[in-house]
Amino acid sequence: MTQDVEMKEQAAPPSDSLSSTAPSIFHHLKEIASLIETGAYAREVRRISRAVRLTMALRKKLKASSLSAFLNFVLVPGSEVHSRLSSFLPKEDEQDMEVDTATSGAQAPIKNPLPELEIYCYLLVLIFLIDQKKYNEAKACSSASIARLKTVNRRTVDVLASRLYFYYSLCYELTGDLAEIRGNLLALHRIATLRHDELGQETLLNLLLRNYLHYNLYDQAEKLRSKAPRFEAHSNQQFSRYLFYLGKIRTIQLEYTDAKESLLQAARKAPQAALGFRVQCNKWAIIVRLLLGEIPERTVFMQKGMEKALRPYFELTNAVRIGDLELFRKVAEKFSSTFSSDGTNNLIVRLRHNVIRTGLRNISISYSRISLVDVAKKLRLDSPNPVADAESIVSKAIRDGAIDATLDHANGWMVSKETGDIYSTNEPQIAFNSRIAFCLNMHNEAVRALRFPPNSHKEKESAEKRRERQQQEQELAKHIAEEDDDDF
Repeated sequence: MTQDVEMKEQAAPPSDSLSSTAPSIFHHLKEIASLIETGAYAREVRRISRAVRLTMALRKKLKASSLSAFLNFVLVPGSEVHSRLSSFLPKEDEQDMEVDTATSGAQAPIKNPLPELEIYCYLLVLIFLIDQKKYNEAKACSSASIARLKTVNRRTVDVLASRLYFYYSLCYELTGDLAEIRGNLLALHRIATLRHDELGQETLLNLLLRNYLHYNLYDQAEKLRSKAPRFEAHSNQQFSRYLFYLGKIRTIQLEYTDAKESLLQAARKAPQAALGFRVQCNKWAIIVRLLLGEIPERTVFMQKGMEKALRPYFELTNAVRIGDLELFRKVAEKFSSTFSSDGTNNLIVRLRHNVIRTGLRNISISYSRISLVDVAKKLRLDSPNPVADAESIVSKAIRDGAIDATLDHANGWMVSKETGDIYSTNEPQIAFNSRIAFCLNMHNEAVRALRFPPNSHKEKESAEKRRERQQQEQELAKHIAEEDDDDF
């Protein structure tokens, strides 16, 4: 894997076969291994990150023959790591081996492979097993990789380790055994904290929150989140996931305002390619806004690629907007399986009170005086004593300030007061204040996300340096966009 070997490979005469015109998967893997080796020796984490992005681009093309040849090239044949990883790969005929594998035998493998390359081999085999849906083998491979990671303390391994943590949790989630690794994840988070591995802390904290929320352990998730060390986010994808889990916790704890802000921010920060994640964020954000008494705009439900997934929530929003309790009940029954799979069924039960309050507000606007019997009929209350229930509902709505009316207990009437000018109240000021706060928050986030070269205000750069800097910025922006697409 030295430069001399690479130059000899490039100087080789081209073959007439089709495989020589397009580099094989094995050739790409060797280039990635060379990139990891360079990053490890130079202690440049960005090279390791680039190697991971290139691997994700090759993910769908991986074959057992290519992986087997790559393991023979990187690892020492017959070593413990080589034997363990080779046992997870299916045996294929020699005819399936790619053309470049014939030349790999002439190259001497590395006698003492770097820990980064060893961890990368674990990651490569684990991704292949998950894509092949061999989850039991993937669980064994991920457990072995985590045991190896505990013995390695190098900052150049942190990027690879964070990916291994993710797939380690994914294997157990796909087999329904997520609770088994909770203690191990906590131990890994403690190790990452002691080693100042902030990327690993981010990833493991999100995996632990997902683990707790998977079993509806919201109190334990909040305790962990509140006591976990705070630091600046290193990965936009992990920060988006953290905001989503935080929004779910806040929703269950009835802190709807904070939950709405977290969920909308998570949906905004998520990459465009992460359609499923953005759909989940929007589903929870819609429910939270309904619980706050807001009606989401129609454009929320018409986003590209989300129309079908958000259709049940659109009909639910329509029922809440009208204030029709019967229509709300029908929609809840019609899409009960969808709401249960999304984990929003308990929140929709809370919406019943909002539907009644919205219907009551519409009645108070339409009628200056109406009997409680008619109120019960219009709200379609199905209780044994609807008039008494209507009276208590109206009394509570008047006390909470939801409607501006009085209750005549003697005659059984609800008397609405005249509607005044809304601009004489504080509602416009409150609306403008919330919009201004949103814009200021977005501006502050944009400023914090800016990246400036060191000492840029002191040194005057030449035209050549300016071109080089602009080229590096374009490459960085391209890599960030590729990472956003790959991570979700």
